[in-house]
Amino acid sequence: MQRARRPRFHPGGVVLAALVSSCAPPHAASPDGAIAASLPSAPKKLDLVRPATTGTVAEAPLLTVLAGELARNVKELGKTKKADLSPYFVEYEATDEHNVEVEGSFGTLVTSTDDRSRSLDVDVRIGTPKLDSTHRLRGDYDVSRDFTRQAWLPVEDDPSAIRAVAWLATNAEYQRAVEDLVRVKANLEIKVAEQDTSDDFSAEQPATFHEPPAAFSVDKGVWESRVRKLSAAFAREPELTESRVRFESSAETRYLATSEGSSVQVARLHARIEITASTLADDGMRLERTETVDVPDPAALPNDDDTSRLVERVIADLKALRRAPLVEPYAGPAILDGRAAAVFFHEIFGHRVEGHRQKDEEEGQTFAHQVGQPVMPGFLNVFDDPSITRLNGIPLNGYYPYDDEGIPGQRTLLVDRGTLRGFLLSRSPAAGFHQSNGHGRREHGHRVVSRQGNLVVDPIVTTTPGALKEQLIAELKKEGKPFGLRFHEITGGYTNTTREGSQAFKVLPVMVYRIYVDGHEELVRGVDLEGTPLASLARIEAAGNDFEVFDGVCGAESGWVPVSATSPSLLLGQIEVTRQEKGHDRPPLLGPPTASALRRAR
Repeated sequence: MQRARRPRFHPGGVVLAALVSSCAPPHAASPDGAIAASLPSAPKKLDLVRPATTGTVAEAPLLTVLAGELARNVKELGKTKKADLSPYFVEYEATDEHNVEVEGSFGTLVTSTDDRSRSLDVDVRIGTPKLDSTHRLRGDYDVSRDFTRQAWLPVEDDPSAIRAVAWLATNAEYQRAVEDLVRVKANLEIKVAEQDTSDDFSAEQPATFHEPPAAFSVDKGVWESRVRKLSAAFAREPELTESRVRFESSAETRYLATSEGSSVQVARLHARIEITASTLADDGMRLERTETVDVPDPAALPNDDDTSRLVERVIADLKALRRAPLVEPYAGPAILDGRAAAVFFHEIFGHRVEGHRQKDEEEGQTFAHQVGQPVMPGFLNVFDDPSITRLNGIPLNGYYPYDDEGIPGQRTLLVDRGTLRGFLLSRSPAAGFHQSNGHGRREHGHRVVSRQGNLVVDPIVTTTPGALKEQLIAELKKEGKPFGLRFHEITGGYTNTTREGSQAFKVLPVMVYRIYVDGHEELVRGVDLEGTPLASLARIEAAGNDFEVFDGVCGAESGWVPVSATSPSLLLGQIEVTRQEKGHDRPPLLGPPTASALRRAR
């Protein structure tokens, strides 16, 4: 595994129409720049919903046993002859997962599973909060340090078995921490002085919060029948080379105990339908289209009629894409519709304001010294709030009440009227920021770092999508360009944040339209949206009032975590697109057997 500095934002978006609001007018402050100021203002709405849960149920037996074993191990390790080798902090986090997955292709099942597992992550810190065994080693990157001492727990609440697993994992992690502290001190001796001398660990208040463990009831046989039926529609399309209809449902409960006294159990339910198909164009380009629906409960998934319409949409879009012309590399004005704009912000901005990237000197540190400085046009606000469960009625993947360090997920203002105000922080401080704001996250098996939750682009002044299009056409006429681009649907994106590579991002669009100066639009294919963050942010010229949500999962140093991003459509004065990767294989010469069988049946 390479050093995970190229996070990928994978799709999982709720199917969402433009959410045009009709409430009170926006903030009276005028936006930055003549273009945005010249557009007609329009009301906007961000209806944010937070949970009513109080977290006051009884502590689960698993958490009780882990807390007891943690206390015993901390006491025993405190008896070491060398005081500086006694751990000053120990954390246990157990993850209990129940997953049901059913997948079908061309009318038949390919996967049907029902799995239950429990894992334990053990974190041990030796040294002091100022300098401890987790300190970054400069010039000697060791990928193993991104991972915790993970062990598998029994799925039954057998105290003896649970204690035995925790005991051995703690012993092994303690030994590694002792070795790591020696390496850290040697690294500091032989390297130049560090630029950011922030502590390695922040002082926080211990937390107590207990939600009921997550549980769901799913009839796997019913979903097997549904998936067969839904995926059978793809078998009628001879141009399709691959298809998948996938149902997933998961119940995850995390149990966290620390030597500081925190006791947290948080639950997450999630269900998804993912519909994917692909085809080959005549020139060898592989085309893929995906529709997904994410909800917090299987009962909230759409019925068969609504899901069938998504299947038909995927088929229709792929047929249209096969006929669509290729786009040559282009630089000029463009509109990013809400979901595309959301991923755009997640990649070019969200990853660069994660706190640990500000103190790591191998990072590009794009915004590390920009607090209090303008970093984007003055009509834009940006915040991240993992405490939101829904936005304008849409469930958000990035919701959590407490992060993986036992800190409440908190609304964090990142940009206020174009000016950078802060970063997303775990318990690893950065210069000028000494406390966590509840963004320490991980996939089990990884160490915690600061990550995005629910990123929201919240402009002060908005306009209608129609006005954005008119402004785009006016820009095209002024520049003498025959067309601009509109990015409607995307499949994800990725970015590089380290100094070893270019400070660039890529958003992977799938439904892109040319907008001609006479106003008509044409579907095109074969482009990727690329750029650098500072230049791209500076060219945002106006925002719509059509907020859309993109739900997904994001991968980085601490593994894959659920996230969401929300944005209205954006007008950019300048973007650049490049040719998409293209294969060289022709579409299959033989007709697919499914289509042949259907023709014979008729």
